[in-house]
Amino acid sequence: MPLMKPVQAQGSWKWRPLTGRLEIDAPVGTPLSDLNGNWSLDALEKMLEGLSRGRLRRVFEPGDGPVRCPLRLSNGQDIHLVGMFVSETEASGMLLTGESFPELDQADLRPGPDLVPVYQPIISLRDGKVMGFEALARWNGTDPSAPPSRWEDHALATNMLIRAAETVAVMRRETKRDDLFVHVNLTARDIIRSNMPALIDALMGSHNLPDRTIRIELTEQAALRDGPKTVAAAMALKAVGAGLVLDDFGTGHSSFAWLADLPFDSLKIDHGLTARLGEARTDTVLATVTLLAQRLGMSTTAEGVEKREDGGRLRALGFDYAQGFAFARPMDAENALKFLRG
Repeated sequence: MPLMKPVQAQGSWKWRPLTGRLEIDAPVGTPLSDLNGNWSLDALEKMLEGLSRGRLRRVFEPGDGPVRCPLRLSNGQDIHLVGMFVSETEASGMLLTGESFPELDQADLRPGPDLVPVYQPIISLRDGKVMGFEALARWNGTDPSAPPSRWEDHALATNMLIRAAETVAVMRRETKRDDLFVHVNLTARDIIRSNMPALIDALMGSHNLPDRTIRIELTEQAALRDGPKTVAAAMALKAVGAGLVLDDFGTGHSSFAWLADLPFDSLKIDHGLTARLGEARTDTVLATVTLLAQRLGMSTTAEGVEKREDGGRLRALGFDYAQGFAFARPMDAENALKFLRG
């Protein structure tokens, strides 16, 4: 039996319903470079095998939600459009090749033996209930409160996602809580890896996790290093059910453009702002950001909260969640479950 060809990222795409054009960015020298350009669906369908033609047109008809469309070119090449509508006027995502999606090397599902993630609770400011956890990387033999010393481990993102998915699945099962979620930090380099949508799809399926149980934290500064590719890849992750969290909002050169470019589910406000809670101008900024997030259908989390009494202030300013030493320090999976049970 011949081996199936692995899924590979070969570019990105953007659909503009108002003009009826599909823009494909497939760099010269890649297998799909002939598709590079700005296409009408009629013109592009001539490049497809007969059965794929109607499929391409139907996938864009609803005008919202995820896009997962397998196609076959007239030359026999299998491609996949995986992405998301960011609004009624635009959708974008990754262009993948391969014989099936997801296609995942089983070696990717085996985490490294020395990785021991810790989990910091994310607390609802409405009722003080633990709603989720942020997974933080630690290694055997290190202080649980110390940052990791091996950020360059190429398998870190894969390993963290695997361990986080396993842990939140156990928590949901043991506590009968079907609303728990887990945050995992990924870099822009991690997100654009071709196997990332397949990995998240496989983890959610194998653990029977609903959409947005696994939420990917992405900092704006990281995304800016390769904006268009990061946007396309994040849309692909959204299409397979991951939640998206814009982390450290309020630092560096935070831009509202990112809120327009990507359908984030949540904002995390940097601890540098929450540390200035109580200052009139800072409180005005925070109240404005939470109102904006609410109108965009996003939740908000205040990060780095160190005083328990700040919880009431944050709630009054419109925050949904808080995270920080005032509520709990990072802890291993066993103690996180105990903390959850209260």
